[in-house]
Amino acid sequence: MKTKFKKPCGGCGKGIGGQAIVEGVMMKGKTEYVIAVRDVEKKTIKVEKTKTKPYDKRNKILRLPLIRGVIAFVESLVVGMKVITRSAELAGLEDITEDIKEEEMSKFEKWLTEKLGDKLTTVILTISVIISIALSIGLFMVLPVLVSSFLNSFLNLGTWALGIIEGFVRIAIFLFYIGLTSLIKDIKRLYQYHGAEHKTINCFEDGEELTVENVRKYTRLHKRCGTSFLFLVMIISMIVFLFLRTDVVLYRILSRIIFVPIVAGLSYEVIKWAGKNDNILVDIVSAPGKASQLITTKEPDDEMIEVAIASLKGVLEDEPE
Repeated sequence: MKTKFKKPCGGCGKGIGGQAIVEGVMMKGKTEYVIAVRDVEKKTIKVEKTKTKPYDKRNKILRLPLIRGVIAFVESLVVGMKVITRSAELAGLEDITEDIKEEEMSKFEKWLTEKLGDKLTTVILTISVIISIALSIGLFMVLPVLVSSFLNSFLNLGTWALGIIEGFVRIAIFLFYIGLTSLIKDIKRLYQYHGAEHKTINCFEDGEELTVENVRKYTRLHKRCGTSFLFLVMIISMIVFLFLRTDVVLYRILSRIIFVPIVAGLSYEVIKWAGKNDNILVDIVSAPGKASQLITTKEPDDEMIEVAIASLKGVLEDEPE
């Protein structure tokens, strides 16, 4: 039976978010997230639902501006790691490589498996999140400080220019990084599912029936995308760090790390505001992030769109409002 959903208020959406995963799409509502993955061998779509408790329902403090942004950012990292791991299992990719893994397992890996058992996945996920955060800080916080200090030693513009130079270096690193990863075959396919996710949400928010034909005609860009969030983090950090002037490299690095939660919180509030409004100012604020999505999203094929639709419908079955 075909279902046509009522158009959300002003086209602003109802809090539906999403993420591209291995051979599929994860859509997240207010009380659950749904994984839809296409099996690489059987070519069927597998759908799995997981109930979640919204962070703003756990404690009143977590609802406060800035704090909720930091919590949402950390939560998205943790959930993101979980769904990517789970999607690989649902897609059947782990079954294909299982024999190879067993043959290549070191004594240390076998010992870990025996000692930790079912807890091994949780431990690996925790370590992965910590490493991801550490690498992100090193690549997008520490490295720009070092590069900007090096460049300013030649330009000699003074401490006021360090924050600006650092900001542009950070953006350049980010664009180079996503541009380089887009050349990898598997990542390019992930970016196609990212495009399918956006097109499907855009179709839903416009009140159209969720069919492949309808979804296909929508743009693959979206103002609430995580890429836009990261771009906003870099722009806002450029503004904030402009006022934290010091030519001592160690102090600058420490200030950048300390202010990461504040910058993330501010960026979240801007993204949240942009998602609820539709005007010229929102278009201006969203423009840089949308431009970067030209790299992080690719046009999906019909099968990918079908998977994204299955994921979104899974959320709407339990959250029709």
